[in-house]
Amino acid sequence: MNALYKYILSFHLVAVISWMAGILYLIRLFVYHANESEAIVKSRFVIMERRLYRIITMPAMGVSLLLGIIMLMMSPALLRQPWMHAKLFLVVLLMGVTHYAGRIRKKLEEGTLPQTEKFFRVLNEVPTVLMILIVLLVIVRPF
Repeated sequence: MNALYKYILSFHLVAVISWMAGILYLIRLFVYHANESEAIVKSRFVIMERRLYRIITMPAMGVSLLLGIIMLMMSPALLRQPWMHAKLFLVVLLMGVTHYAGRIRKKLEEGTLPQTEKFFRVLNEVPTVLMILIVLLVIVRPF
């Protein structure tokens, strides 16, 4: 593994950590938002959710994907590995959860509560499970 690849991998990991922090906190904010009854507090949640999604979560996801693609271009043999296929599938699911959270954020901003607090609590576990599976695939490489 050459030095450039190691730097790209390092920044990829930082971006993934930022993406995960953003999506986990965003969905946790949805839980609090769903429990809130005061309009002024809800409006603060809307601002926090918008900033978190637009300034941290989505840029971190984009950087993660860009650096991941660069690493695959530098080491195309990885694309022949079954564990990588599984990892990429899980990454697509994680992207889907992130975009779904973006749609929820928009609905909350419009004043609509699209789901219950309990739903948001369950949804908050989905990125965690995906992250665990992705890390296991990368480290263990079971296939």
